[in-house]
Amino acid sequence: MHILATERLTLRTVEPGDAAFYLELVNDPAFIEHIGDRGIRTLEDAEEALVLGPIAMQELRGHSLYVVALKESDGPDGHVPIGMCGLIKRESLDGVDIGYAFLPRYRGQGYACEAGRAVLAYAPSLGIRRVLAITSPNNIASNYLLRKMGMRFERFVQLVPSEAGTNLYSIELEPEESGKRDEMRLPEIVHAVEALNPPVQDHFR
Repeated sequence: MHILATERLTLRTVEPGDAAFYLELVNDPAFIEHIGDRGIRTLEDAEEALVLGPIAMQELRGHSLYVVALKESDGPDGHVPIGMCGLIKRESLDGVDIGYAFLPRYRGQGYACEAGRAVLAYAPSLGIRRVLAITSPNNIASNYLLRKMGMRFERFVQLVPSEAGTNLYSIELEPEESGKRDEMRLPEIVHAVEALNPPVQDHFR
């Protein structure tokens, strides 16, 4: 299901057919270093993880991670998946946070920032007024990217006692006018934010 569109990207809900793309994404060395090893090694593992993860969360909560694709491409459906970006509800966080990850060949082109800003502009239409984000303190690029997206550093937190701590960011969003998303104005909102915050390199959070 189509969710959002920006100047260069489309964001849609995850499908079981995204398993091959997801398998490549979660086994990228940068993903494993900055996000973690999901232990997903086969297409079957990837499909199961998608069904039990973002697909189930979308059905339950009405939001989740979305597949980010290029608008202009030669993919089988006209759009090549390049990464994921969306809104997640974790048991370890008291609130919804924004997450993102992109394939290596699509980093450094401003895609993560473009997708992230669109997701933040979309959040109020879901009734989400406050969005969190977490990233490793030593992931300098991701910390920089979150600040460029307008997020504010709150504090260092220990979400899991057995794991290293993480930086916690947040942003307060304005309520959406008339209580629903204005499809025509979303590109204007994204472009306005981009004008204030130039694109930065894409990295994992």
